Amino acid sequence: MVAWSSFWHYYAANSPNPFLSTVLAMASARVFGPVHFIHAAGAGKYPHSNSVYVEGAGVLIDAGAGREQYQSLLDSHGVREVWLSHWHEDHLACLDMFESLPLRQMEIEAEPLSGVEHFLDWYGIEREEFRDYWRKTLPEEFHYRPRRASSYFTPGEVIDLGDCSVEVIHAPGHTPGNLSFYFREPGVLFMGDYDLTRFGPWYGDRDSSIDLTISSIERLRRIPARVLLTSHEDGCFEEPPQEVADRFDRYLAVIDQREARLVDFLKAGPRTMQEIVAQCIVYRKPREPRAFFEWGEQAIMGKHLERMMGAGKVVCADGCFRLLH
Repeated sequence: MVAWSSFWHYYAANSPNPFLSTVLAMASARVFGPVHFIHAAGAGKYPHSNSVYVEGAGVLIDAGAGREQYQSLLDSHGVREVWLSHWHEDHLACLDMFESLPLRQMEIEAEPLSGVEHFLDWYGIEREEFRDYWRKTLPEEFHYRPRRASSYFTPGEVIDLGDCSVEVIHAPGHTPGNLSFYFREPGVLFMGDYDLTRFGPWYGDRDSSIDLTISSIERLRRIPARVLLTSHEDGCFEEPPQEVADRFDRYLAVIDQREARLVDFLKAGPRTMQEIVAQCIVYRKPREPRAFFEWGEQAIMGKHLERMMGAGKVVCADGCFRLLH
């Protein structure tokens, strides 16, 4: 695995394409045949997200890595089309830099890109105080502006990019139209926000699903990729199969750990949502801004409560959630 990666770095370093030397000058650049991993600013942590660039085809997947990273692409005239793995703000923060280029996404997720109010509705943010925060933050910090895609993906389609082909994998759960991309010839799988971090999966949107998140992650782990790329933190994994399997296990285990802590809290008696949120089961401690962290805590806990009520483990009465023994 390491030798294979080193070979592609050698290939890239000796390529006549000036873009490659530009990318390799960035300390975080990793290259796998025509597939370039663009490590985001801020060590890949939110509010940034890593990107993938396909040399030759000029395809950029997601636009949240940082303006400096993308300026190098624009200066070398290397981008012809932008793809979105899903609609979240940290994946389109620099989309305004590519306004003249075609944009492709899943059609089911077109609405949140059509306006801020739709965007907030898709998150499920109802509290006016929090909506006001995001109405200001989205255009100022994430350069959000309404955008319409030029075309849409079909789940399962295989796209010929010249030097490689890519399979479009519909992996819902994180969002309804969430996508991953499997580059077949180099054996590279871009999993997007199924990022294998210690934080665990995110499934707090209005239309997110814990069960679909689990099934999508299990599907992705069965793909015979040699390299896994993800949207956050280090985001590039070239480990032996057992280490990769362990990483998937730890990532999925976070879901059960969150639910176990919620169950323990409910054992003492009925709890309001406000009391549950105050336990900081997801984020471990109160954080600012509240419009992000307090809302996110409630959103994820809400999904667990919804799932537990559906399984007959919890009931809600008079605004309190009670564990059924």
